[in-house]
Amino acid sequence: MDHHGGNKAPVLNDSVPVRHPGRWISALVILGLLALMIQSVVTNTNFRWDVVGTYILDTKVVQGVGWTLLLTVASMVIAIVLAILLAVMRQSDNPVLRYTAWLWVWFFRGTPVYTQLVFWGLVAVLYPKISAGVPFGPELFSVDTNTVITALVAAILGLGLNESAYLAEIFRAGLKSVDKGQTEAAEALGMSNAKIMWRIILPQAMRIIVPPTGNETIGMLKTTSLVLAVPFTLDLTFATNALANRIYLPVPLLIVAAIWYLVITSLLMVGQHYIEAYYGKGVDNLAPAVINPAAAKASAAMAPSAAAEPSLMMDDPEDEAE
Repeated sequence: MDHHGGNKAPVLNDSVPVRHPGRWISALVILGLLALMIQSVVTNTNFRWDVVGTYILDTKVVQGVGWTLLLTVASMVIAIVLAILLAVMRQSDNPVLRYTAWLWVWFFRGTPVYTQLVFWGLVAVLYPKISAGVPFGPELFSVDTNTVITALVAAILGLGLNESAYLAEIFRAGLKSVDKGQTEAAEALGMSNAKIMWRIILPQAMRIIVPPTGNETIGMLKTTSLVLAVPFTLDLTFATNALANRIYLPVPLLIVAAIWYLVITSLLMVGQHYIEAYYGKGVDNLAPAVINPAAAKASAAMAPSAAAEPSLMMDDPEDEAE
């Protein structure tokens, strides 16, 4: 307000919100397409949703879900154990260990997983018996290969060994993300190499390792659909295909398999979120730190006030002279 003239001061900056008509248009287009898609899926009788409802909880389908989960978990356990070992070997000063790990990663990443599964299914042809004994001497024991490497074992080995090559690179990247000063400080405290890896390096590297490992786990869930190459015929994909061939309705059974894969994937994503949150404490957490009220009050009481600052600054004789 201008006290002399009684008029208001002119507004120098009358800001107007920027309008984004393109956002609204694109949103309406997407919503329209989504509505058309939903209408098509719901009203198209060729999807046979009645058949989907009939077989979604079929005994063979549910058993297939169980076998698929078993294949996924067992394969990932083998892959993770091997990946940690390979990642450590890749960073070793021993050239034999380093190049052995590199050769492993090169071979299993360079050949298709389907080919590897076929190989494990035919391993009994190459080695009919698994035996142990003295080189060029007597045989101590032997067993038929088919007795040890069943279709289930072959499927788990094929998936796990293949996945270990990919996880090894993920784990190596995670280990390299930890500053070398951490290792040097732990060595100065007299910690062993194994303890340094387990207590210092891995907990910090997990923040980098968990997200891509979660993606690989979800990928493994879907890769189990290839175990027919072994052949292993109890997984979810084979179970739904067998039912589809029996009733001559492939589309509804494909939808059944897709629904189950989506459900399992969603659960895995939820688990991944909580694991990421656990290992990301203090780094990925954007929430402000919790302050103890009593500590804050004590700190404020001990801090010099603004009024005391001039007297503190005059403690220097030279300042007093000035």
